[in-house]
Amino acid sequence: MSRSARSTVNRRQSLLQLGALVTLPWAAGAALAQQTLTVQQAGGPVQIPVKPKTILVFDLAALDCLRALGAEVKGVPEVVKFPPVLEQYASKDYTRIGSLFEPNYEVVKGLKPDVIVAGGRSAAKVAELAKIAPTLDLTVDNTQPVASAFKHLKILGEMVGNEAQAQTLMAAMQADIDKLKGLTANKGAGLMVMTNGGKLSAYGPGSRFGMLHDVYGIPAANKDIKVAGHGQAISFEFILKTNPDWLFVLDRDAAIGREGASAAKLLDNPLVNATKAAKKKQIVYLNSSNWYLLGNASPGSLHDDVTQLINAFSKA
Repeated sequence: MSRSARSTVNRRQSLLQLGALVTLPWAAGAALAQQTLTVQQAGGPVQIPVKPKTILVFDLAALDCLRALGAEVKGVPEVVKFPPVLEQYASKDYTRIGSLFEPNYEVVKGLKPDVIVAGGRSAAKVAELAKIAPTLDLTVDNTQPVASAFKHLKILGEMVGNEAQAQTLMAAMQADIDKLKGLTANKGAGLMVMTNGGKLSAYGPGSRFGMLHDVYGIPAANKDIKVAGHGQAISFEFILKTNPDWLFVLDRDAAIGREGASAAKLLDNPLVNATKAAKKKQIVYLNSSNWYLLGNASPGSLHDDVTQLINAFSKA
């Protein structure tokens, strides 16, 4: 081969190599853009993009999961006051996309989301939201709250490409739970009550707040409490008759930022003060926003709530 011919071949080879270097990243980028994750949920399978750019979140427990995974979100619901673990989302940097229950569809459409995360209070809107973008329904299964929380954390970890962090968070959550369970044995039975505008309701095993008994191992002082979304309406006499060793109190007014008689003031009466819980100083006022708004089903809320209970049972 002549010198001229060899030179032409070398230039062609150089151009081909350069071409490969230039086009490979584009090819890889195109492949990544096409990656999706199929999630099985009650309304049928949904395909969501991996590493989505624009994420809108209506469910606060899911928002806490995404925060813990280090994921950026664009839109969050309007709430009177964000729970402490989610205070960063009170910033105006995050677009308000509706309430916990009712999306602002025009705002949602305008943001052109790659994925929407709903669940719980917004679960009824999943079908309508899915017309705009792939929508996850991460409603917690109260019959299996921990398994449900772990499942959601795993899905979100895979979605944002941080599965390792999801595994780390699940291990930490399980360690917290195991530590608490080690303290609740033989420390007496408990009753969970919620105060709401001066009214009382009780929650037992299998309910939305049944984790106290079903997961944390605290025996139920009353095993016959009706399982209902708003609990079983009760009286102060019911609390005295049940006579728990522990009384766990959720102040709904405080959780939703509504002014009213505080739970502590409401429960400071002769009937409640005559219970074993009051005499032993074992009335625990729970972190209302964590329990009521986040369902105690995300890394930050569960850690804070379990830590409070660990501190209480460590003194018993």
